Amino acid sequence: MTDLDVAALPPLRLEPNQPDVESQVTVAALLADPVRAGIMALLRDGPVCVCELAAALEERQNNISNHLARLRDAGLVRATRPVGDARRSYYERDEAACAAAARDLEGLLK
Repeated sequence: MTDLDVAALPPLRLEPNQPDVESQVTVAALLADPVRAGIMALLRDGPVCVCELAAALEERQNNISNHLARLRDAGLVRATRPVGDARRSYYERDEAACAAAARDLEGLLK
């Protein structure tokens, strides 16, 4: 531990404003889960179906679907179905929402 020069410290703020960090905490909590972080990493390259995500992450499809639902609720991913294939859903990142979340986190860490 280093000694601080007390004279160089700013004056005490007796009533500092509480920062609004709700959006950053929400994103950080979502991405703190290794499966959800892995999903986001796999979706960087474009749409992927649940079966491919499950295989790549060595998880059950229903578990992947539950994680995708949380990411979808947060607006970070969206689902699409190809025309003529009613069985498969493909997921992709919402790049605008991901960029906004990254800016929020960056603002907190800078």
